[in-house]
Amino acid sequence: MSDTENKPADEASTPSSSANESGERTARSRPSDAAIASFEVPTWIDRIGGWQHRHPRGAIRLGNFDTRMAGEAIEGVTIDAPIYVAGLARSGTTILLELLAEHPEVGTHQYRDFPPVFTPWLWDRWLARVPQADETAKERAHGDGIAVTSQSPEAFEEVLWMAFFPDTHDPRRSSVLDARTEQPEFERFYAEHIRKVLAIREARRYVAKGNYNLMRLQYLQKMFADARFVLPVRDPVWHIASLMKQQTLFEAGESEHPRALEHMRRVGHFEFGLDRRAINTGDRQTLERVEALWAEGREVEGWAHYWAMVYADIADRLDADPALKQAALIVRYEDMCTRSHEVLTGFYAHCGLEVDTETLDAAASRLRLPGYYKPAFSDEELATIREITGPVASRFGYA
Repeated sequence: MSDTENKPADEASTPSSSANESGERTARSRPSDAAIASFEVPTWIDRIGGWQHRHPRGAIRLGNFDTRMAGEAIEGVTIDAPIYVAGLARSGTTILLELLAEHPEVGTHQYRDFPPVFTPWLWDRWLARVPQADETAKERAHGDGIAVTSQSPEAFEEVLWMAFFPDTHDPRRSSVLDARTEQPEFERFYAEHIRKVLAIREARRYVAKGNYNLMRLQYLQKMFADARFVLPVRDPVWHIASLMKQQTLFEAGESEHPRALEHMRRVGHFEFGLDRRAINTGDRQTLERVEALWAEGREVEGWAHYWAMVYADIADRLDADPALKQAALIVRYEDMCTRSHEVLTGFYAHCGLEVDTETLDAAASRLRLPGYYKPAFSDEELATIREITGPVASRFGYA
């Protein structure tokens, strides 16, 4: 099963039926059979991933052994200005990750790193010694037209965070980790893990995509004072349409392929599906409202409150912390797709990565707004979204 946006920097098959007047698919069409089929999880991934998830302390011990085996290879590896891409799902995080991963100085996790995320060094040594079959890129489970292989970049850090912070996805507990957080064992293990990834990829700069890192920006900056953060945001109407589409798809995929539900839990993917969990920003009242609206099937209203809650927290956190604000770059999805050269120039500069004109042109040519569907919201639903998200959206320059 795949789990990673490209082409129209997002979508492809969409969230219940109907077409607009021009015949385009809307944000409420039924997921395709091919998209649902992509949720099938191979047996070996299910078994190894299951053991790792059930025995986090054992996985950590294996990770420490892996570090000892890496020994000399990581002895001189330093962690310089790691780059973190974090935003709500469907905001453009994956295309930004892919653009960064193509840079010769960058090292990231890849699809092939799961399940044995805790032992990347030994796993890489094993993969180097076994015959590798020819691969054909296949569309990932999101059904959004993005084709991936085992060597495509992906987000797997969350597996490590869950092992050391087992309550991190409990909606009853705050998801926030900040400068007051103390977890020396994790901090050592995490730094060693990053150094192993850099050694394996023969890279100088570490890049990670992690949506839940939105709640950990200050903790990450405490660990790495020179860290750079890229935080994409998207017009709430289009963003909510995409989120609803994915929820419909993941519910269908996990219902048809029960292993997929456990797989999502094991990789820390709770944004969509049968076990959807809201991030707890500390705003308990809004969180409970979101959960109640989702439970009642009022998806539009629930997602609107959720979008506003998360991005209000981000805006507040940046406004209250000048050092964090300086280290963070807000990337509006629409600007990335319509003013690509300008936005990407600032993006690479913020990350401290040099790119030539040819690379910049190629990257910009890949970005465009999705043109094959429109959000199928009624006037009343559009008014609801604008009313709920408007004050927060205006903080990010949306009218």
